[in-house]
Amino acid sequence: MFSALRIFALMGVLGAAGVRGAQYGLAKDYSGPSFFNDWVFYDHFDDTMNGDTIFVSAANASSQHLAFVDPGTNRAIIKVDNTSFVPFNQKRDSVRISTKDTFGIGTVWVVDMWHAPFGCSVWPALWTFSPGAQWPAGGEIDIFEGINLHPTSQMGLHTTPGCTQVSPQQTSKIVNGTDCQGAAGCIVTNDNPASYGPAFAQANGGVFVTELAESGVSIWFFERANIPAGLTNNASTVDTSTLGTPMGNWPSGGCDISKFFLQQTLVFDITFCGDFAGSPQFFPQTCSGVCYTDYVINNGTSQYANAYFDVGYVRVFSSNVTGSGSGSGGNGTSSGGAGSSGSSGGMPRLSVFGGIGGLVAGVVMVVYCLV
Repeated sequence: MFSALRIFALMGVLGAAGVRGAQYGLAKDYSGPSFFNDWVFYDHFDDTMNGDTIFVSAANASSQHLAFVDPGTNRAIIKVDNTSFVPFNQKRDSVRISTKDTFGIGTVWVVDMWHAPFGCSVWPALWTFSPGAQWPAGGEIDIFEGINLHPTSQMGLHTTPGCTQVSPQQTSKIVNGTDCQGAAGCIVTNDNPASYGPAFAQANGGVFVTELAESGVSIWFFERANIPAGLTNNASTVDTSTLGTPMGNWPSGGCDISKFFLQQTLVFDITFCGDFAGSPQFFPQTCSGVCYTDYVINNGTSQYANAYFDVGYVRVFSSNVTGSGSGSGGNGTSSGGAGSSGSSGGMPRLSVFGGIGGLVAGVVMVVYCLV
């Protein structure tokens, strides 16, 4: 009996440690009029996903009204140029931004998104990568990624060889690949029917929570109507043990997180066509015609009316922060961002929609999405 009591006591200690490990304090808050202050604008053509896109500078994004805070809602708008006439052989303007700070293991991102881009030729993504490494070294987490008029989004990881998805505890029943190396990645479809496109917009979006922990990478998605109380009311802490089973999960049993993931920067981008949305395999599944000539060029008013992110906030939580806070504390480090061209810009996510969906996640992030 004595040994049994000792065992139960030990189990209690281990259980308590697990709960403590799931507690994260607020380290950084991107919201309101200052939302764009701590982001780097890529300011280069799309040289990583091969899209028919020019990612504009901060100055041009402001003057063209492609990145701004809506004074009526106090939310950040990130959109494509849907007013200019684009001649043949030219690219259309859009936005790619990345956080100046980077975040390591023991991080949670919370992103409140009211609308996500969709439409033929449109390829939006919310993702992370390591700006200090040659991709895919350092790891990449795709939190939200969709293309064209597919009804669902996807999530997943991209790494160097040796990382695989083994024995995940997740709600998604659609796994499109378990080997995380390279462009294909280990991709999971977000099989919630309101995870992308018009359905996502009609549901006023939802919340994506991404956790990057030593125990693995987990991504949750909650529709607006089902957001847990612990993620509302400007909470200064997040306890991921209260969120239930994640939509996607990549346990450390098949992927040594400390080996495959370095400091991450968070990225929003919207590109056109490219290796994924413009692929002969995927484009015809939901769109007709030719991706570039029938959509990107000429007048873009109608086809790109829905090609925008509407973001309430991005909050980053850290296991190194115990109470409420703001600024770049916790695991955040000033890295100069991921802007400009070259190998630090990440690489395309050549993820495979299993009939319709898939995506990646890593650091604990929460994303609220509404249309």
